[in-house]
Amino acid sequence: MKSKSILNEFKNFAMHGNVIDMAVGIIIGAAFGKVVSSLVSDLVMPPIGMLLGGVDFRNLQILLKESIGDTPAVAIRYGAFFNTLIDFLIIAFSIFIVIKTINMLRQKGNSPVLSKIPTKEVQLLTEIRDLLKKEIDKK
Repeated sequence: MKSKSILNEFKNFAMHGNVIDMAVGIIIGAAFGKVVSSLVSDLVMPPIGMLLGGVDFRNLQILLKESIGDTPAVAIRYGAFFNTLIDFLIIAFSIFIVIKTINMLRQKGNSPVLSKIPTKEVQLLTEIRDLLKKEIDKK
């Protein structure tokens, strides 16, 4: 009996639209991550490396053990880590700006799309009003 309620709950969740919105967000986020990675490794880091004397950050590493035959070298690749860290900072800052803009538009109510989305409190009050109206109409 419990499994039916869990299945129904999952079905409602999956069909509600949240899953679809999340999937679209993940796909766009993955594509955005690739663009930012290219921006950092191909456009941002080369001039910084040039300013630092022609350093290629992708090749910066501390070699712990050289390669022997088919065994690859063991190295701490801190240059690749710097690239990834800058990727993260750019993506985090971009998401921050998007969320800040959405929140600002919601507060001002200037966005016709966002202003049509009622808050949970407004939805609850609307439901209460409708129920009270039905009760009054019955009498």
